[in-house]
Amino acid sequence: MSIKIGDRVPDGTLAEYVEVASEGCAIGPNNFQVSDLVKGKTIAVFAVPGAFTPTCSEKHLPGFLELADKLKAKGVDEIWCVSVNDPFVMGAWGRERGVQGRIRMLADGSAEWTKKLGMELDLTARGLGIRSRRYSALLQDGVVKQFNTEQGGDLTVSDAGTLLGQL
Repeated sequence: MSIKIGDRVPDGTLAEYVEVASEGCAIGPNNFQVSDLVKGKTIAVFAVPGAFTPTCSEKHLPGFLELADKLKAKGVDEIWCVSVNDPFVMGAWGRERGVQGRIRMLADGSAEWTKKLGMELDLTARGLGIRSRRYSALLQDGVVKQFNTEQGGDLTVSDAGTLLGQL
């Protein structure tokens, strides 16, 4: 069963490749607890089946980059892109796409958080293993306020424009 509006997101560990060291964050992969990240924040999160894949790279991520300022003007504190990839891949994808800190590129390398959300997608037959379904959500202090999940390989309801319209 997947998470739904009104549910609190489960805790888990997500990893982010940090480009610039800061207090408490070294350069390279850093692990973060979801429960800490969501505290007191409004977060727009979208998940993709894989970094560098066609729809994810050419449409989903670019849409959130294009509307990042508008989402933040509507009260979103952070935008997260979550994928079942390792933090090195997510960091490289963010660099290649020019994210530059506007979106947190968060890795769920073993799909543990994705499974807790009930959003895993088994693409083993295609040689891709367990991935995430494509979705977007609005979290307020860890509670799901909006949730948009795709059927199949579509990108019709989890795009940035749809989430922006729900704010």
